[in-house]
Amino acid sequence: MDMMGEDMRKAIPALGFYPQQEISTGTTLIAMEYDGGVVIGTDSRTSAGSFISSRTTNKITPITDNLSVLRSGSAADTQAIADIVKYYIETYSLLENEPVTVYRSSQIFRQFLYQYRDSLSASVIIAGWDSKLGGQLYAIPIGGFTTRQRSTASGSGSTYVLGYLDKAWRPNLTKDECIEIVKTAVGLAVFRDGSSGGVCRIGVINEQGTTLTLYRPDKPGFPTVTLPEAHNTYATHVKNQ
Repeated sequence: MDMMGEDMRKAIPALGFYPQQEISTGTTLIAMEYDGGVVIGTDSRTSAGSFISSRTTNKITPITDNLSVLRSGSAADTQAIADIVKYYIETYSLLENEPVTVYRSSQIFRQFLYQYRDSLSASVIIAGWDSKLGGQLYAIPIGGFTTRQRSTASGSGSTYVLGYLDKAWRPNLTKDECIEIVKTAVGLAVFRDGSSGGVCRIGVINEQGTTLTLYRPDKPGFPTVTLPEAHNTYATHVKNQ
């Protein structure tokens, strides 16, 4: 029996064997329904462990004019799945001569993510609008389980903002209110999560289509965090000496 772990083996180029250590990745995906559509927001940092491979990644992938997918996990896996599902949706729309609904689109994503759950590292949020149910959000974490959400977050940065989103969401939000909530949530996640960063991308999906806005850290409008004033560095008995 071979008791040697993968991390102890050396590469054997002649056999095409290159052992790799597990790489931790991170991201921040935020999405929220409002009265008339959905608002989505992401950061733009792509990391591989402690190495930042890109600061300007676009994690919002348009599928149709009224449907987008927010991607987290392995970039290669999520990009491949998005391309495949886009092809399926375009084909169904042509054959049936009507747009594919957001719910049905989420089920096409779910089918692939569940079927290949042992091979893929992919977690997505499906956001879109259709004439039947209006704005909709469907969260599909690793494994393929699908749920509709009114407010959701994914990625490593989501753990820092879930409580804020639960508190901020309420029925009948306006588009502008929802944009501010999502933008603030992305800013809070970027501030605390070391694997999130870069620019802030905000998208609005409604009956008119999809509108994307980019906020840069060096320009007005980027979400910022103001920390409470720190206490004195030295204890009182040390400072007074």
